[in-house]
Amino acid sequence: MIVGVGIDVCDVARLGERLESTPGLRERLFTEGERDLPLTNLAGRFAVKESVAKALGSPGDLRWQEAEVVRLESGQPELVVTGSCALRAEALGGTHWHVSISHDGGIATAIVLLEAR
Repeated sequence: MIVGVGIDVCDVARLGERLESTPGLRERLFTEGERDLPLTNLAGRFAVKESVAKALGSPGDLRWQEAEVVRLESGQPELVVTGSCALRAEALGGTHWHVSISHDGGIATAIVLLEAR
């Protein structure tokens, strides 16, 4: 059963401008494992983080670094949540995350599903 769904888009160029103009923003938004990725990949991961918040009902206590996208050997993205994100997912009965990321025309798109099995 799906207990949460979120979708978001991120303008790649706009994110790049914000990262350049705001000191410390890259460190605040992204985990150590994400920070050095190309801008297009960062935009996709930012869209995932926003989608996670929406799937969890957008509670105000979520932290950006508590949702991390890692790449499996197959190339498939996998979502790892910790802290308040993990606690909120558990409170909703969520046990499995599904994530899809796409890039086209300068836009990164992400869809996140939280499933209870």
